[in-house]
Amino acid sequence: MSTNRPPVDDADDPEERLAELRTQVELLTEENERLRDSYTRARQTQYRRSAAGLAAVGAVATLSGLVVPAASTVLFALGGTGLFGAILTYYLTPEQFISADVGRDVYATLAGNEAAVAAELGLSDERVYIPVASGTDPVRLFVPQGSEYELPADGVIADRTIIAGDAGSRGVAFTPSGARLLASLEATLRGTLAESPPELAAQLSDALVEQFELVDAVEPDIDPDGGRCSVAVDGSVYGPLDRFDNPVVSFLAAGFAAGLAVPVTASVQADEATERPVVTLRWDEEVDTDAADHDADTEV
Repeated sequence: MSTNRPPVDDADDPEERLAELRTQVELLTEENERLRDSYTRARQTQYRRSAAGLAAVGAVATLSGLVVPAASTVLFALGGTGLFGAILTYYLTPEQFISADVGRDVYATLAGNEAAVAAELGLSDERVYIPVASGTDPVRLFVPQGSEYELPADGVIADRTIIAGDAGSRGVAFTPSGARLLASLEATLRGTLAESPPELAAQLSDALVEQFELVDAVEPDIDPDGGRCSVAVDGSVYGPLDRFDNPVVSFLAAGFAAGLAVPVTASVQADEATERPVVTLRWDEEVDTDAADHDADTEV
């Protein structure tokens, strides 16, 4: 007795399809690694070309100093600077580069988790960056339970994540995403953070654009007497500024909180005319933020 069966199409075989998918994944993985290696080599080549250019400038300046004795002091100094810069650039070339897309994706995941925690706990939309004298973080991000709130004590917010005190001070405290950036900025300053709002805004704005390259451009608008600083931002590397504790917003707010030694609230709105996102920082306008006046008021 014969049985008529439909022919088996190998293309529909699950095992063969799975093997094909595995092959494609392996090929994509290899291509991804190849592109990363190519990107790293290109960046390293760029650094080394810069080092070669500095070395050439240094060598030319040094030789010119031998030929032109009248300007030898300036030329030798220029030559030494060029050669020293070339050595530093060559030997300090990073071995590994992290693309902006990777950092943006990592931040988006962490921000989504923190926002989900805040929503699950029924917290408010307030974001308060509080300077603390104790603990490992100089500034903490406090998300209160309600819009009407009281700031938790310094020792409480420095050591705890869940603040379960009085009804007015309940909430959650996080390490701001901009805290480490702020520490990096302070390490490069000759002195300390500025204590006046205009100077502080200039320091933080320059760092965002020049040092960290987190934005294309910023435009601060300061009202020291009103306790407000609004910063219009162009080209945020980490995406929308209204995400939970965006590094740009966090860096600005933590910087003002640390520099002025006062709690700072942060919010983000869109400018009606230009549609650019604007970070608005507010602090107690009654707090004296002038260092000289503060020192005079505290004298006994």
